[in-house]
Amino acid sequence: MWDFFETVRHRHSVRKYQTTTPIEAGKLHAVLEMACAAPSAGDLQAYQITVIEEQATREALQEAAHGQAFISEAPICLLFSADPARSAHSFGERGSSLYAIQDATIAATYAQLAIVAAGMGSTWVGDFDDVAVKSILNSDDELQPIAILSVGYPAELPEPTPRRHLDDVVKYYP
Repeated sequence: MWDFFETVRHRHSVRKYQTTTPIEAGKLHAVLEMACAAPSAGDLQAYQITVIEEQATREALQEAAHGQAFISEAPICLLFSADPARSAHSFGERGSSLYAIQDATIAATYAQLAIVAAGMGSTWVGDFDDVAVKSILNSDDELQPIAILSVGYPAELPEPTPRRHLDDVVKYYP
């Protein structure tokens, strides 16, 4: 098991998956537990996670995501949807328009790191047709799809991509 820093350094977008290696139920459960352990505004967890295992549904999601083939190649996809109404109940418009989206993205980030710690890989997909995704999954109109994570065992590990220098990203206020 890796420490946190190693886990973050080993997280890369995986676009080639072992198609014959299923994800163990225990590992999936652990990933979902870690997603639900993520901090959220008011501890409301204003999001929903949908686990998509069926091949035909993943193929439909691939089309909704403009043909990104790795979505249907991965054995599982996780859809993270914001629940604006849940957050609005406590925080009004800011909860609806911001906090619920933050909650869903934080949960997806925790899941993505848990996936790496469990020896698997993923890719975060944000480029998709929201209406098509909701239609494919018969989703509640109140929920807002935020991110799809393709999940599986990597068939190849991509080279690390260059990152901006810390001085370009971080500014210290006197």
